[in-house]
Amino acid sequence: MSAPASPDLFDVIIVGAGPGGLAAGLYAARAKLKAVVLEKELPGGQINKTGVIEDYPGFSTIDARELSQKMADHAKEFGAEIRSTDATAIRKKNGAFEVDTAEGVLRSRTIILATGGSPNYLGCKGEAPYQTKGVSYCAICDGALPLFRNKPMVVVGGGDSALEEGLFLTKFASHIYLVHRRGEFRASPILQDRVKSNPKMEILFDSALDEIGGGDLVEWARIRNLKTSQVRQVPVSGVFIYVGFTPNSAIVKDAVEKDEKGYVLTNQNMETSIAGLFAIGDVRQQLTKQITNAVGDGTTAAVAAEKFIHGTLGQSPVGAGRG
Repeated sequence: MSAPASPDLFDVIIVGAGPGGLAAGLYAARAKLKAVVLEKELPGGQINKTGVIEDYPGFSTIDARELSQKMADHAKEFGAEIRSTDATAIRKKNGAFEVDTAEGVLRSRTIILATGGSPNYLGCKGEAPYQTKGVSYCAICDGALPLFRNKPMVVVGGGDSALEEGLFLTKFASHIYLVHRRGEFRASPILQDRVKSNPKMEILFDSALDEIGGGDLVEWARIRNLKTSQVRQVPVSGVFIYVGFTPNSAIVKDAVEKDEKGYVLTNQNMETSIAGLFAIGDVRQQLTKQITNAVGDGTTAAVAAEKFIHGTLGQSPVGAGRG
């Protein structure tokens, strides 16, 4: 059970205002819970770095920031408060949660962790300036955009994600340059076989992406052979980078159960190993990282938090129904 209500105590603090956090704020407010969403940047989180979104139901195409603003406005219409502040630590004390923020300590009966995660960056020249202009970290999100259709692309990485996303992109690209620093892939053998047999994929082992360039959009990439130092410039419209993803779970340190990569473990109700603490979206262990997933997680967590506060949430062990 959570702590009893008091004037200075929120019913739920949602840490992160990405799509999942905003959906949680909307549903919590609709349930008449005293809810606040904390976000250190703009509402919308990582999707603000996407540009155009074509895979959110109901919108054939929509600007990412416009969708973020619509979600934020919708949550606020029902009474959710959105604060621009950085949350740095979460702990449970005397039956309630305390959240350290730039504005001081906030207390709540429940927490929904919606901190997301961040793709690891290559750090090559041109990567940052061309984000949303041809550089992407999600083929499923962006691969079908007109910007990339029937044009050559670069995919960087050698693990399962890089090969899976590269194969997905062959549905749209005219040619794929698959760049990997090592002399062999780390991906599963079946994926390696599929990549090697795909006529659209050109594998460049022992190679690194040195520079991305163009005009307003990506037009070319420079690839260096690490053994010979030979540099090759290829015309491309897109660069998809898969060199790892880091969940933003450090805010709960070692107090909550995580997997070996740092993803928070949850059950089907988004409950973590700490009673009253829920986790949603990219910070939790699951199969895919999509806006629709996060929104569904946020809905579930808000409903579960309301039931937890009122003592009506059925208990199930963390891990049951994990993605």
